[in-house]
Amino acid sequence: MFTKRPTTNIENTDESHSEHSLNTTCFRISCLVSSRLAVGSDFVNQFTVIKNELVLGMSKIKLAIPNGHLSKTTLETFARAGYKISGQERTYTPIINDHHIEVRVLRPQEIPTFVADGLQDLGVTGKDWLRETNSDVEILLDLEYSKVRIVIAIPETMKGIESLSDLICSFSGEDRPLRIFTEYLRLASKAIRHNPMYTELYGSKEPMIVTPWWKKGTNSKVGVYLSFGATEAKPPILADAIIEVADTGASLRQNGLRKIETLMESTAVLIANKQSIIDPAKHEKICDVMTLLRGVVEARRKLHIFANVKRDNLDVLLMQLPALRKPTVSPLSDSDWVAINTVIDRTVFLEIIPKLRRLAQGLVVYEPRQVLSLDYMQLGENNNE
Repeated sequence: MFTKRPTTNIENTDESHSEHSLNTTCFRISCLVSSRLAVGSDFVNQFTVIKNELVLGMSKIKLAIPNGHLSKTTLETFARAGYKISGQERTYTPIINDHHIEVRVLRPQEIPTFVADGLQDLGVTGKDWLRETNSDVEILLDLEYSKVRIVIAIPETMKGIESLSDLICSFSGEDRPLRIFTEYLRLASKAIRHNPMYTELYGSKEPMIVTPWWKKGTNSKVGVYLSFGATEAKPPILADAIIEVADTGASLRQNGLRKIETLMESTAVLIANKQSIIDPAKHEKICDVMTLLRGVVEARRKLHIFANVKRDNLDVLLMQLPALRKPTVSPLSDSDWVAINTVIDRTVFLEIIPKLRRLAQGLVVYEPRQVLSLDYMQLGENNNE
């Protein structure tokens, strides 16, 4: 039984919102009951969803996925985890097959800041942009794809320079400053300031950081310039060196550049807002997303193998192949044979083939879609172990 609220001149926003949510939920249940489409298991599934929202107080989580070079593999990874995201070619707010998640497509450079500020609960970005933005977020999972390096590169025509120290030293006596172009202003400035040769020559002076809108720094002899893309095209006329993403290094070579130093290695990571992961209305859904994505990451490292083995060879096989660990052993119609199946590390597969070939028959190998550990995980603690 509901009691009527007293009329006041100032609306109680929280109370009004709660009443609106309750009325909306009651209306949804009413529609569900009267709908002929909601029958059997479909009715149960839909009713469970509504019950969770009403009783458990589960609210939607906001997920940011990256565009650009991270996009394709991110979508594939989420698909393997069971999340189908569609419409990203036409909109920045694509549809996902989980109504407890709202998806937004953003630049990977922006995602760490938006997650840190609570504008997004979860995000996928690169470790490089976490380092560059210095955002205060929780790293939930290394997704282990889009492995790249952030490197310092110079024109191939510059001889005798093999490191950042060499580069800084060679320009110290020049009449013009050393000009380094990059999208990574913070990473570049930090690498230069912590370089022993730079410290020896310029002490605690800050290198000049130059953007179209502002300049900052006290050392005009070394400048870090913001690049808006096409960074590899800037040397040698506009830039003396660049700090850029490199995968195989082919693009650097095609543009007449060579790597002299690696600043860091980067992969895609799943990050979360620190308040969101302790919010009771969001905690479980964030755990679900992390669990399913972790299952995909783990599956990429594994192979699922099946083989038939003579019962007389079983103990020998298990003793000689500890990689099999504790396989499932099942009897076959021929009592002299058994079937084994187990999950192994992908890295040992080639090593165990010779012994499997001698002691087993009918080997079948599958690549698992997911390998899920359903142990309870405390978010934020040892998430990558």
